[in-house]
Amino acid sequence: MNKHALRGVLAAGLLASLTCLAGQQANPASAATVTRPALDNRASMETMQIPSHGRPMNALVYVAAGAGPHPAVILLHGFPGNERNLDLAQDMRRDGWDVLYFNYRGSWGTPGDFSFTHGIEDTAAALAYLRQGAVAKRLRLDPAHIVLIGHSMGGFMAIQAAAADPAVEAVGDISGGDLGAGYLGLQRENPSAEALRKLSAALAGEGMAPLSGCTPDGLAREVAAHAARWAFPAQAPALKDRPVLVITSDDGLAGMNDAFAAALRKAGDSHVTTQHFSTDHAYSDKRTELSQAVLGWLATLPK
Repeated sequence: MNKHALRGVLAAGLLASLTCLAGQQANPASAATVTRPALDNRASMETMQIPSHGRPMNALVYVAAGAGPHPAVILLHGFPGNERNLDLAQDMRRDGWDVLYFNYRGSWGTPGDFSFTHGIEDTAAALAYLRQGAVAKRLRLDPAHIVLIGHSMGGFMAIQAAAADPAVEAVGDISGGDLGAGYLGLQRENPSAEALRKLSAALAGEGMAPLSGCTPDGLAREVAAHAARWAFPAQAPALKDRPVLVITSDDGLAGMNDAFAAALRKAGDSHVTTQHFSTDHAYSDKRTELSQAVLGWLATLPK
C-alpha cells in the first residue's frame, strides 16, 4: 500500500471514529450502550484498594463466570513477590472460584511499612474485606467459603492467618517459608548473633527492592522475637480440623513443610494432602502440574 492510500485508510478510520463520537454526544443513551457492556454474569476482573490499619492495599479480584455465589481463594505472594502465581488464579477462576490477590503494606507500591507481622494483619484485613455483605454481593462470592493459598512467604501468611481465624475453610501451602522453624534451626547451630546475621543475609539475598519501610536486619530481629510462636508445627492444633494442602519442591524447604504435615496428622488432622514436584522454588517447569494439583485439591472442598 502506497503512502497516499495509507493516509486515505487512516483518514477514513478517523472520520468513522469522529462520526461515532458525534452520534454518542448527540444521543446519551446511545453513548451508554456503546461504552458500557450490558451487565451480566461473565467472568471479569475488579481492582480495588483494601484498607488495612489505615493503609490502602492494592488488590484485584478475578471474578468467576456465573451468578454464584462462588467460593473464593485469597492468593498470597511470597518474599518479595516476584512470582505472583496469577496463572494459578486464572485457572482457579475458570474452575468457578473467585480469586483475590493483593500486595501487603509496604510491598510493590502499596503504602506503609513492610513487616511479617503486618503481612499477617493484612491477610486478616483481606478476609474481613471479602466478608462484607456489599463486597460479597458485588463479587458474587460466598463469604462462608474462603480458602487461603500461599506460595513461599505467602504460605507462612496463609498458615498464620488461618490458625488465628477458624472461619477460614482450608489452607494451601506451596513451598511455605517456615520463618520460625528456620530461625530456630539456625539458633541451634549458631550463637544468637550469628543466627541473626545469617537470617539477615538470606533475606537480603532474596531482593528487597520492592519492599519499603524495612531492613533485612530489622526483619531478622522480628523473626527471632516470634520464632517459637510462628513455627508451622505450633499452628497444627489450631488447623487440625481443616483440610490442608502441602506442596513441596527441590528448593530446600521440603523438610520443614513435611514436618508441618506430620504435625497436622499427629494432631488428628485426617484431611492433609501432600505432593512433591522435582522443580525449583518457583515451579518454573511444573506450572501445569502445580495448577492441576491445586485444582484437584480445591475440587474436594465444598462449594
